[in-house]
Amino acid sequence: MKKNISLIIIAIFLAVNTYSQIYEPVKWTKQLKITGETTADVIIHASIDEGWHLYGIHLPKDGPRATAIVFESMKNAQKVGELQTPSKLHKSYDANFDMELNWYTTQADFIQKISYTDISKVEVKGYIEFMACNDQSCLPPSQEPFNLGAPAEIHPAALTVPLESSKLTKVTDYWTPVINELKAFGETGGSTGGTSLWLIFLAGLLGGFLALFTPCVWPIIPMTVSFFLKRSDNKSRGQRDAVLYGLAIIFIYVFLGILITLIFGASALNSLSTNAIFNLIFFALLVVFAVSFFGAFEITLPASWSTKLDAKADSTAGFISILFMAFTLVLVSFSCTGPIIGTLLVQVSGSGSLLAPAIGMLGFAVALSIPFSLFALFPSWLKTMPRSGGWLNSVKVVLAFLELALALKFLSVADLAYGWRILDREVFISIWIVIFVLLGIYLLGKLRFSHDSEAKHTSVFGLFMALISFAFAVYMVPGLWGAPLKAISAFAPPLYTQDFSLYKDEVHPAFTDYDLGMAYAAEKKLPVLVDFTGFGCVNCRKMEASVWTDSRVKDLLNKDFVLISLFVDDKTALANPYEVQENGRTRSIGTVGDKWSYLQRIKFGANAQPFYVMLDNSGKPLNKSYSFDENPANFVKWLKSKK
Repeated sequence: MKKNISLIIIAIFLAVNTYSQIYEPVKWTKQLKITGETTADVIIHASIDEGWHLYGIHLPKDGPRATAIVFESMKNAQKVGELQTPSKLHKSYDANFDMELNWYTTQADFIQKISYTDISKVEVKGYIEFMACNDQSCLPPSQEPFNLGAPAEIHPAALTVPLESSKLTKVTDYWTPVINELKAFGETGGSTGGTSLWLIFLAGLLGGFLALFTPCVWPIIPMTVSFFLKRSDNKSRGQRDAVLYGLAIIFIYVFLGILITLIFGASALNSLSTNAIFNLIFFALLVVFAVSFFGAFEITLPASWSTKLDAKADSTAGFISILFMAFTLVLVSFSCTGPIIGTLLVQVSGSGSLLAPAIGMLGFAVALSIPFSLFALFPSWLKTMPRSGGWLNSVKVVLAFLELALALKFLSVADLAYGWRILDREVFISIWIVIFVLLGIYLLGKLRFSHDSEAKHTSVFGLFMALISFAFAVYMVPGLWGAPLKAISAFAPPLYTQDFSLYKDEVHPAFTDYDLGMAYAAEKKLPVLVDFTGFGCVNCRKMEASVWTDSRVKDLLNKDFVLISLFVDDKTALANPYEVQENGRTRSIGTVGDKWSYLQRIKFGANAQPFYVMLDNSGKPLNKSYSFDENPANFVKWLKSKK
């Protein structure tokens, strides 16, 4: 603070002793520019004389006076989003203040989006507070007032909302389809953006193996295999029946996966995966399942269902009988397999593939069926099976902790989509740290639940698992101060939700509105990188944490492009919803996410995220589009290849 006062006194002294010469190194222009039927931009532009600089809006405490745009009153309008500062910001250490500072040279733009119902009644009053310096001195802090009303000129070229009726009758040149131009550049760079079918299969396989080691499934294996071997008149027939039993399990789960796809469809599943209500419901379900796994209560399907299936199995013969027995296993084991299957289906629903649910269920069923077939072919192995006991309950408790952690992912998607901001990144990470610390304590035998009837003794395996859990918790601690935490980037909220961050390498979009960003790029004659993303997009978070934090990528995005990020699952309601005709169908555009999703489909012919496309400032593509690829070098190569 003393440094601040001293510098201001020196500045006043210099100003008084310059024979009343008035310095005005920063000149301001202010305007209210219409960008839509119910939206406009308060644009404040600073022209800065050579050799002078204007400080940024975020400076350390006890530093020079930061620039501030203060809105004193706003009649018949309200702010939309945060103040945008797209101009280039210089950063450097300042010996006078003994801290790193940031400032603008040559020019600076500050843009605040507003919404209204009647532009003729809008009035925005306020002032700009700023401080200008050169290499020798600083001028005293100053204020520049502004009083803006409806502009004399409305710019129809910026409109992307209905112009004459509730139907979308006109779009700007920025919205003109460029699908053929993109195809001429070749196939999309990177991967498809969705999870590969092999990874989905492996995820299902892992889920199936986890389900095996639960109290609902593990004790059934020796009983079922022994039943098939004993009821048959010869060993080979018993082995055949046990193998058929495994195949029946696969058939049932794959059929369920196909049925889910036929009922909902791939696009509907993708929409569900980012739907806030659906994510809230699934969050609640996972919490209930976790509480059940902790031993508070038992979730089972009606006993009459399994009884009827048992009766059917006894009254039939051949493969039909075995199929009914497999169905009985599916129902009896539901309390353990249900949460795993549900989690798997939700995770693969966003892939956009029709085959994803069936492939995921195939992997799950294969893992679940393998022991029944193997132990039937090699019955002597049954003697080596670990006996059922307390360790099965331990598996359930471990799964309960994992489900509780995963449940927060679904709550986070809803929180982001609706902008509630109740689960910002540091809150999410804090809860995860607590969960995995408690898991480690449990694995060490220091935490017991109602079904842990005996004192727990830590095994060597339990000790190593506890060490992994504690290490993972420690790994997440730097995330509380903004570290990227690439290992959990697919689950945690994005970096921009962090209220306090010491990490400076994250990339923030200059705009989250396509038309506003394109208009700015046209004015500044800069190319554009459009980023179609989503709050529930796992691969988008991976790209931001693994690729965008690379110094080469960061420099290119910040210096060579106007970055526009468009969230296709943003549930913010449009002031005036409208309808469009698409592929012979009438579609309702009711939210911000609907608008950007429609833009991606009609202009670029794509609907998967992440999806990146480079445009010139008139909306024409500069190269092929790009999708998911965690190799920063490939992304840098693509960014530098603009035609």
